[in-house]
Amino acid sequence: MYDAATWRRAAERGSGTGMVTTRQPHAGASGPEAHGPRVLVIEDELTIAEFLRVGLRYEGFQVSIASDGRTGLRLASEEDAALIILDLMLPDLDGFAICKRLRERGSTTPIIMLTARADVPDRVTGLNLGADDYLTKPFSFEELLARIYAVLRRHGGAAETTLLSGGGITLDTETREVAHDGNRLDLTPKEFALLELFLRHPRRVFTRETLLNRIWGFDYVGDNVVEVHISHVRQKLGPSGRQMLRTVYGIGYSFRPDDDETLA
Repeated sequence: MYDAATWRRAAERGSGTGMVTTRQPHAGASGPEAHGPRVLVIEDELTIAEFLRVGLRYEGFQVSIASDGRTGLRLASEEDAALIILDLMLPDLDGFAICKRLRERGSTTPIIMLTARADVPDRVTGLNLGADDYLTKPFSFEELLARIYAVLRRHGGAAETTLLSGGGITLDTETREVAHDGNRLDLTPKEFALLELFLRHPRRVFTRETLLNRIWGFDYVGDNVVEVHISHVRQKLGPSGRQMLRTVYGIGYSFRPDDDETLA
C-alpha cells in the first residue's frame, strides 16, 4: 500500500536537479511486479512524483521519473514510453517547451499535462502544442488513472476493463451504472470511485490513507470522510454490505465478495 508517509519519506530522500529513477518499491508496497506499459513522469515536486510512481506501479505500469525538463526531454527520446505525464512548471525547460519539441521531432507519444494553473489559455496552449489531456492540481489518482486509460485507448494502447463484477455487484465505468442483485444503485461520484477501486482489487486491504489519496487526492485534508463514505456504500448494498466490505481492524478495509468470515 502507499500513503502520505511514503511520499514524505520520498521527499526527504530527494536528490538534486536531474534525478531519474526506475527503482522498485519495497516488497508489498505497491502490489506485484510491474510488467505493463511504461509511463514517463516528468515532475519536479518529489512528493507528487513518488505518489505517481507508487500508484502507477500498483496498477501494473512501469515508471520512469525525471525531475527537470532537460532530463525529461532526453528520456522521452531514449525510452519507449507508452505515455508521458508532464508537469507544466519545470526547472530549465517548461512543459510547453518539452511538448513542442517532442511534436516537432515527430513523437506521437501521448502526453497528459499537469499544472497548478487552471487558466483556460494555459490549457488551450498545451492542447494546441500537442498534449492529449490536461489535469489541474490537486487531483485524485483515480481521475488521473481514468484519463491515462482513456488516452491509451485512443492511441490503441492498454485497455482497461470497463465492466466489473463481484458479490452480485455489477459496475460499468462507461455508463456509470451500478446494480446489486439486479437492483440499480444510485451512488455519488466518490461512492462510485470507492466501489470501483474495491471491485478492481478484491481481497486487497486498503488503508484509510491510501483511500484518501486515491479517491480524494494526495493533498486532501479531512477527518472521517472515508468512514462516512464506506458506511454509505455499505448501506446502499443492503444487508450484505458490511459482509462484503469488511473492516480490517487497525489497518483499513477490504472487499470480500465470498463468505470468508475471518474479517469483521
